[in-house]
Amino acid sequence: MKFYKILFILILLCNFSSVYAKEAVMSDDYRLDYVNISWWKNYKDENLINLMMGVYNNNQDLKIATIKSKQADQAVKEAFANELPNLRFNGNIGRELTSADTRFGDLLIPDYSQTRFLLPLTMTYEIDIWGENRMKTKSLEKQRDIIKQNERASYINLTGEVASNYFNLVKLDKLIQNQERLVAIQKEIVKKEEKKYSNGLCSIDEVLVEKQALTIFEEELNDYKNKQDTVLNQLIVLLGDRNVNEVKRSSYEVLSMPMIPDSISAAAIEKRPDLIKAEDYIKKIGYDVKSARRDFLPKFVLYGQAGFNSYTNLSHMFGGHTFLSNFGILPSVDLFTGGAKMAHLRFNKLEYEKASQIYEKVLMTSIQELNDSLNTAKTSRENYSKSLDRLNLEKEKCLLSEKKLDIGAKSQLDHLKEEENLILSERAEISNRINYLISTINLYKAVGGVDYNKTSEENI
Repeated sequence: MKFYKILFILILLCNFSSVYAKEAVMSDDYRLDYVNISWWKNYKDENLINLMMGVYNNNQDLKIATIKSKQADQAVKEAFANELPNLRFNGNIGRELTSADTRFGDLLIPDYSQTRFLLPLTMTYEIDIWGENRMKTKSLEKQRDIIKQNERASYINLTGEVASNYFNLVKLDKLIQNQERLVAIQKEIVKKEEKKYSNGLCSIDEVLVEKQALTIFEEELNDYKNKQDTVLNQLIVLLGDRNVNEVKRSSYEVLSMPMIPDSISAAAIEKRPDLIKAEDYIKKIGYDVKSARRDFLPKFVLYGQAGFNSYTNLSHMFGGHTFLSNFGILPSVDLFTGGAKMAHLRFNKLEYEKASQIYEKVLMTSIQELNDSLNTAKTSRENYSKSLDRLNLEKEKCLLSEKKLDIGAKSQLDHLKEEENLILSERAEISNRINYLISTINLYKAVGGVDYNKTSEENI
């Protein structure tokens, strides 16, 4: 009966500290929250949403980031285990033999031999009076939080890269179509110039100039096709599925252009992973400093043992007379460590100062990146507006040219050149429109992967 009482006490000691256990509370679909599908729906492109889901399911970089996050969870559990009592079984069965007589005082035992059966449960527990072990666990919890922000940053950056590549791919599709039209028109212009030359209506220089322009257009077409292949290959790699060899995308004409605000709240940067990481790092080092200070204080180890010890044989092992138990406490303090503990404390204090400076730098950089991204987006929006105005003017000029052509007031050759100018204006409009879309993605990344349209009215 005594054995069960002591066993109960040992088990109780091994579990009473579990109230301190903490795990990161995350929803089962937190990774999908990182992808932020609701934001990407602002572009109203189902193919883009499908790409995001493909990246979410298959991308290896995201899976690696998630694995690192799970490893951090296990590291915290391992650290917390060091706060708990240690209960183990370390039995021993042995036989002691001597070749000569053994004397115990006046007692002489010839040819002494003895068999011992020891089956104990042993418990040791460092009583965390000063909370040093708790501080170490909290430090690792903050390290885990930092790793989880790295995971979130991976999702924000990679989904942004996927969206940028997707829009560039759509742009190249449209530019290739326009360039093919431009090459076809230029070929027609070359034919007409050659016909004029054969009839003595123009010089050979004019023919050569148009032929030279044709080679330039053809080179540009080849460059567009090469860029299209490159961007497509990059996008396929980001998808992380070796079975994918083509990416379904929408046409340029159906792309939606989300609005951007004229100003964004200063609170928008609070969700940035790098800023949250900098805050967590300060807290982590704060715990390290506290732990280093408490390392100077005495330590107290509680120990206990309960089991059976028999010097006869196993058949008598569990008899009442073989029961073994002991219980005690071991105080200890380091009197001299050569200054190692003081050096460790000073190191952590300096690390805390460094962490504070890192936070200030990240804060300033975050505001700069937000302002830069917002200004770039505004400029891209303005450039797109100007290129659209220029395109509309070219369309009016082309319509006027058609009317002149119909009444014989303009030649077919001159009208073809007007069509070329229209296509060149379309090329600028296409580039500026996609540049604007990509600038909205960069702005989304600058605010930490949240909807910047939902921030407060307090302006930076």
